[in-house]
Amino acid sequence: MTKEGRAKLGEFETIVAAAHGRSARHPPVHLWDPPDCGDIEMRIAADGTWLYQDSPIGRAALVKLFASVLKREGDRYVLVTPVEKVGIRVDDVPFLAVELRVESNDEGRILHFRTNVDDWVACGPDHALRFEHDAATDGVRPYLHVRRGLWAKASRSLLYDLVELGEEREINGHAMFGIASQGVFFAMMDAECVKGMG
Repeated sequence: MTKEGRAKLGEFETIVAAAHGRSARHPPVHLWDPPDCGDIEMRIAADGTWLYQDSPIGRAALVKLFASVLKREGDRYVLVTPVEKVGIRVDDVPFLAVELRVESNDEGRILHFRTNVDDWVACGPDHALRFEHDAATDGVRPYLHVRRGLWAKASRSLLYDLVELGEEREINGHAMFGIASQGVFFAMMDAECVKGMG
């Protein structure tokens, strides 16, 4: 990263930090609609690495700060403050789900996922799981809805955990394999495909 690039990144950090305040983990970016200042040279790689001018942003606290003001507008991702918004590039989805904690209570099971920016998300009606075909492995890739159109891709180890916790249910007369959390069943694949994996 160039000296000028570091200076610009520092300026933007100052603006975001001022907008963020200290009262909330996630500022109300959905309420902010400031002027669009175009795109900046920031990118979130498919492995969850945040880069500025093709250099990784090494400070975890800075990545968390920027992640807290990330917003999706249609197909575009923007970092938003009350005074400006700037577009960034996201290769797949902005977050990774890296840890799973399973909780059981009288109402059933709740799957809690930790993202790579240390947000904990309880999978359920407001935070769905979806599964997409992975052409590289001919398997599936799980994604978790984090907030307002922002998703996290689950790590491969979490996929194995989900398969271990999975169950078969009939959906519209068809046997499906999936996983339940907070009373919601998220279909992963045709049950016959799971039998073929064994």
